[in-house]
Amino acid sequence: MAINEPNLEELLEKNPSAYTLVVEASKRARELIDGAQPLVEPGKKKPLSIAIEEINRGLITSHRKLSEED
Repeated sequence: MAINEPNLEELLEKNPSAYTLVVEASKRARELIDGAQPLVEPGKKKPLSIAIEEINRGLITSHRKLSEED
């Protein structure tokens, strides 16, 4: 995966909220750092790159909770 892959537009197709995308990638990268098994071949990639690739391949999905207004 090159530095420009996947591009932001591809990632936003998986999750239309850039904020949620960043949070999910960060959480997954932290899980990988803490010892979770990667869902893709890690090679020499850094945890954040692995997390982004997992999201791009649809292996990681977010379940964003919407707040209810009273």
